[in-house]
Amino acid sequence: MTRAYNELYLEDAMRNMGAMLDYAVRECHHDIGWFYNLFLTSGISEQVAIGNVRYIAGMSGVELANEVTRRTTGKSRVEAVYICDGDTPEYWAGWALAFYQWFSARSFEQLQRDGLSIEIVISLYPTHHEADLTKFAQTADAIIREQTGKRPCSLKTLRKEAHLTQQELSELSGVTLRMIQAYEQGDQDIRRAEARTVFALARALGCRVEMLFG
Repeated sequence: MTRAYNELYLEDAMRNMGAMLDYAVRECHHDIGWFYNLFLTSGISEQVAIGNVRYIAGMSGVELANEVTRRTTGKSRVEAVYICDGDTPEYWAGWALAFYQWFSARSFEQLQRDGLSIEIVISLYPTHHEADLTKFAQTADAIIREQTGKRPCSLKTLRKEAHLTQQELSELSGVTLRMIQAYEQGDQDIRRAEARTVFALARALGCRVEMLFG
């Protein structure tokens, strides 16, 4: 499987994601769900997800947290001398989530849409924080399978959930706009599409192939 970015930067990303959430909750007293949603809307989550070195290695967790709040609320905080011992549920949640995002090559937004919320990750801390991260990855996979299996899935639904226009999906996947329109309108049956077309659409949407056949 293709990973989200070079593994050389994974440890930095995990450590900084963990410290970011730990600092936001323990020092700034933010609700973790509220702050994580700021992270998702700030644009920083996208940069971390693609392995932008400036964000995963060039900034500390404290700097990341402050940049998230600055971008989304317009408020900045004086840099604090903050020591994170890495032994809190918040730190572990950021640490593990950064690993799974790299491992799955899905965006943080996609993971959230598929049911892997930060609250659910936090809830796994008691049973998973001393286990190998592969166990967490297996559990995360199972949660996403269960959650995505409960909702109606189709090309149009998945495209809208990904906040893509038909034109944008066409450009990302390489599938013509005319074909995407035909699949969504029912003029063409996506179940009869060529395998490479279906795989290209699934990859662009960050979903499993079978989810396109809802």
